Amino acid sequence: MTATDPALTALAQRWCALSLLHGRIESHIERALESGHGLSAREYSLLDVLSRQHDGPGGHLQMKQVADAVVLSQSATTRLVTRLEDRGLLTRYLCATDRRGIYTDVTESGQKLLAEARPTNDRALREALDEAAKNPELAPLVQVLEGETVGA
Repeated sequence: MTATDPALTALAQRWCALSLLHGRIESHIERALESGHGLSAREYSLLDVLSRQHDGPGGHLQMKQVADAVVLSQSATTRLVTRLEDRGLLTRYLCATDRRGIYTDVTESGQKLLAEARPTNDRALREALDEAAKNPELAPLVQVLEGETVGA
């Protein structure tokens, strides 16, 4: 395959379209969450991931798992957790069976803010997808996200 290979060029174009769609969605959600709830999209994502933990075996995520889930480095995730902990939205504690492990839980205040922000996130996602669907280059990607069969 060469750089001018039509298959590679088409793949690169689809990758650019996917990147554009992601950027537009994230930017729209970011603005809505920040203005409505004082949360960044990353903060919302972190609260959402951590709110899905449960007690019992395998119920709490280790920081590496949290970092993978929010697509950040471990150090960036730790800084993000610290910011939310400073705001009273998260709490950290040592794992009872492994003193090297640190778990993070969403506080009552964090759960409340997350519940208030979730409809804003969902609405902003819907708005961003509806807008993107008007763009012929992005419409097929929106269809895939919505579970529709492209070209059917």
